[in-house]
Amino acid sequence: MSWTTADLCDAHPEVQVAEPVFTDFGGRSVFCGPVATVSVFEDNVLVREALSEPGEGRVLVVDGGGSLSVALVGDRLAALGVDNGWAGVVVNGCVRDVAVTRTLDLGLRARAACPRRSAKTGAGTRGQLVVFAGVTVRAGDWLYADADGIVVSSGRIH
Repeated sequence: MSWTTADLCDAHPEVQVAEPVFTDFGGRSVFCGPVATVSVFEDNVLVREALSEPGEGRVLVVDGGGSLSVALVGDRLAALGVDNGWAGVVVNGCVRDVAVTRTLDLGLRARAACPRRSAKTGAGTRGQLVVFAGVTVRAGDWLYADADGIVVSSGRIH
Protein backbone atom coordinates (compact mmCIF):
# COMPACT_ATOMS: atom_id res chain seq x y z
CA MET A 1 0.00 0.00 0.00
CA SER A 2 1.44 3.36 -1.00
CA TRP A 3 -1.14 5.50 0.81
CA THR A 4 -3.07 5.89 4.04
CA THR A 5 -6.28 7.85 4.46
CA ALA A 6 -4.51 10.05 7.02
CA ASP A 7 -1.77 10.91 4.52
CA LEU A 8 -4.34 11.52 1.78
CA CYS A 9 -6.22 13.94 4.05
CA ASP A 10 -2.98 15.77 4.91
CA ALA A 11 -1.94 16.08 1.27
CA HIS A 12 -5.43 16.80 -0.09
CA PRO A 13 -7.49 18.82 2.39
CA GLU A 14 -10.32 19.03 -0.16
CA VAL A 15 -11.19 15.33 0.14
CA GLN A 16 -14.39 14.26 1.83
CA VAL A 17 -14.16 12.10 4.95
CA ALA A 18 -17.07 9.82 5.81
CA GLU A 19 -18.41 9.99 9.33
CA PRO A 20 -16.96 7.10 11.39
CA VAL A 21 -20.12 4.99 11.37
CA PHE A 22 -18.87 2.00 9.36
CA THR A 23 -17.53 -1.34 10.57
CA ASP A 24 -15.11 -3.53 8.61
CA PHE A 25 -16.78 -6.84 7.66
CA GLY A 26 -14.49 -7.92 4.79
CA GLY A 27 -11.28 -9.87 4.43
CA ARG A 28 -9.51 -6.91 2.78
CA SER A 29 -9.10 -4.10 5.29
CA VAL A 30 -7.43 -1.64 2.91
CA PHE A 31 -8.94 -0.93 -0.49
CA CYS A 32 -9.53 1.80 -3.02
CA GLY A 33 -10.92 2.31 -6.48
CA PRO A 34 -13.25 4.25 -8.71
CA VAL A 35 -16.84 4.26 -7.50
CA ALA A 36 -20.03 2.76 -8.90
CA THR A 37 -23.24 3.66 -7.05
CA VAL A 38 -26.49 1.94 -6.19
CA SER A 39 -29.38 3.44 -4.25
CA VAL A 40 -31.92 1.00 -2.78
CA PHE A 41 -34.06 0.54 0.30
CA GLU A 42 -34.29 -2.90 1.87
CA ASP A 43 -33.98 -4.54 -1.58
CA ASN A 44 -30.72 -5.92 -2.99
CA VAL A 45 -31.57 -6.91 -6.57
CA LEU A 46 -29.62 -3.96 -8.01
CA VAL A 47 -26.70 -4.73 -5.71
CA ARG A 48 -26.55 -8.26 -7.12
CA GLU A 49 -26.86 -6.87 -10.66
CA ALA A 50 -23.90 -4.53 -10.12
CA LEU A 51 -21.68 -7.16 -8.47
CA SER A 52 -22.46 -9.57 -11.33
CA GLU A 53 -20.69 -7.23 -13.73
CA PRO A 54 -16.91 -6.91 -14.12
CA GLY A 55 -15.70 -4.81 -11.19
CA GLU A 56 -12.32 -3.94 -12.69
CA GLY A 57 -11.06 -2.83 -9.27
CA ARG A 58 -14.01 -0.57 -8.56
CA VAL A 59 -15.76 0.05 -5.25
CA LEU A 60 -19.54 -0.34 -5.12
CA VAL A 61 -21.12 2.29 -2.89
CA VAL A 62 -24.60 1.19 -1.81
CA ASP A 63 -26.92 3.75 -0.27
CA GLY A 64 -29.40 1.57 1.57
CA GLY A 65 -31.00 4.52 3.30
CA GLY A 66 -29.21 3.58 6.52
CA SER A 67 -31.76 0.84 7.20
CA LEU A 68 -30.78 -1.53 9.99
CA SER A 69 -33.72 -3.89 9.33
CA VAL A 70 -32.30 -6.12 6.56
CA ALA A 71 -28.94 -7.05 5.05
CA LEU A 72 -28.12 -5.85 1.54
CA VAL A 73 -24.92 -7.92 1.12
CA GLY A 74 -24.16 -11.41 2.40
CA ASP A 75 -21.64 -14.13 1.69
CA ARG A 76 -22.99 -14.97 -1.77
CA LEU A 77 -22.97 -11.38 -3.04
CA ALA A 78 -19.58 -10.73 -1.46
CA ALA A 79 -18.18 -13.85 -3.18
CA LEU A 80 -19.72 -12.64 -6.44
CA GLY A 81 -17.87 -9.35 -5.98
CA VAL A 82 -14.59 -11.20 -5.44
CA ASP A 83 -15.17 -13.41 -8.49
CA ASN A 84 -15.89 -10.39 -10.67
CA GLY A 85 -12.95 -8.26 -9.58
CA TRP A 86 -14.51 -5.68 -7.26
CA ALA A 87 -12.11 -4.07 -4.76
CA GLY A 88 -14.77 -3.35 -2.19
CA VAL A 89 -18.33 -2.55 -1.20
CA VAL A 90 -19.47 0.20 1.19
CA VAL A 91 -23.03 -0.21 2.43
CA ASN A 92 -25.08 2.50 4.11
CA GLY A 93 -27.05 -0.29 5.74
CA CYS A 94 -26.40 -3.85 6.89
CA VAL A 95 -24.59 -7.00 5.83
CA ARG A 96 -24.89 -10.61 6.98
CA ASP A 97 -22.95 -13.89 6.93
CA VAL A 98 -20.12 -11.98 8.56
CA ALA A 99 -18.14 -15.10 9.58
CA VAL A 100 -17.77 -15.84 5.86
CA THR A 101 -17.43 -12.28 4.48
CA ARG A 102 -14.44 -11.72 6.78
CA THR A 103 -12.61 -14.55 4.97
CA LEU A 104 -13.14 -13.14 1.46
CA ASP A 105 -10.65 -10.95 -0.40
CA LEU A 106 -13.05 -8.01 -0.58
CA GLY A 107 -13.24 -4.73 1.25
CA LEU A 108 -16.64 -4.60 2.95
CA ARG A 109 -17.82 -1.78 5.18
CA ALA A 110 -21.34 -1.37 6.53
CA ARG A 111 -23.18 0.22 9.43
CA ALA A 112 -24.00 -3.11 11.12
CA ALA A 113 -24.78 -6.78 10.67
CA CYS A 114 -28.35 -8.09 10.47
CA PRO A 115 -29.38 -11.70 9.77
CA ARG A 116 -32.59 -10.82 7.88
CA ARG A 117 -32.42 -10.94 4.06
CA SER A 118 -33.73 -8.14 1.89
CA ALA A 119 -36.67 -7.95 -0.47
CA LYS A 120 -36.18 -8.90 -4.12
CA THR A 121 -38.35 -6.49 -6.13
CA GLY A 122 -35.63 -4.62 -8.05
CA ALA A 123 -36.57 -1.18 -6.74
CA GLY A 124 -33.87 1.49 -6.74
CA THR A 125 -31.44 3.24 -9.06
CA ARG A 126 -27.88 2.77 -10.30
CA GLY A 127 -25.29 5.36 -11.21
CA GLN A 128 -26.91 8.21 -9.32
CA LEU A 129 -25.37 10.60 -6.82
CA VAL A 130 -25.69 9.30 -3.23
CA VAL A 131 -25.37 11.27 -0.01
CA PHE A 132 -24.82 9.71 3.42
CA ALA A 133 -22.42 9.76 6.39
CA GLY A 134 -21.45 13.34 5.55
CA VAL A 135 -20.18 12.60 2.03
CA THR A 136 -21.58 13.11 -1.45
CA VAL A 137 -20.51 10.31 -3.77
CA ARG A 138 -20.78 10.25 -7.56
CA ALA A 139 -20.09 7.40 -9.94
CA GLY A 140 -16.47 7.82 -11.02
CA ASP A 141 -15.26 9.38 -7.76
CA TRP A 142 -12.47 7.52 -5.96
CA LEU A 143 -12.96 5.91 -2.57
CA TYR A 144 -10.11 5.00 -0.22
CA ALA A 145 -10.63 2.92 2.94
CA ASP A 146 -8.26 1.75 5.65
CA ALA A 147 -8.26 1.35 9.44
CA ASP A 148 -8.57 5.12 9.93
CA GLY A 149 -11.70 5.55 7.83
CA ILE A 150 -13.14 6.27 4.41
CA VAL A 151 -12.07 9.14 2.14
CA VAL A 152 -13.77 10.18 -1.11
CA SER A 153 -12.18 12.33 -3.80
CA SER A 154 -13.34 13.52 -7.19
CA GLY A 155 -10.42 11.69 -8.83
CA ARG A 156 -7.48 9.41 -8.17
CA ILE A 157 -5.07 11.01 -5.69
CA HIS A 158 -2.48 8.30 -4.94
